[in-house]
Amino acid sequence: MSDSPSTAPQTGPEPEDRTGADPRAEVHLHDVVDPADVRRAPRYGRFLMVGAVVGIVIGLALGWYAVGTPEAAGMLKPGVYVAVITAFTGTLTTLAAGLLAILADRRSLRRYERARSRR
Repeated sequence: MSDSPSTAPQTGPEPEDRTGADPRAEVHLHDVVDPADVRRAPRYGRFLMVGAVVGIVIGLALGWYAVGTPEAAGMLKPGVYVAVITAFTGTLTTLAAGLLAILADRRSLRRYERARSRR
């Protein structure tokens, strides 16, 4: 054994905070947060992902429909047309989903502020 102090953590009881409450005590969420104060904001990532997936599906359907028409018989590379239509449609629907998320966020903010001002 050495004479230097040990750097290992002590395993005694943890000290309580100044209020005398045990910091490890279980706290229920409804005891801490008033449900009227919770703001329901949209999740932007999910809105954008749904918009992108919907756009890709619609774009592929439109692209394959456009390539399958009799007027498209002279296309040299129909896959390029499908890819361009899919990319364009995916971009548009992703932007539209982002706009919907922004509008939903503004609406939730208005409701939240209106509820707070009533108290």
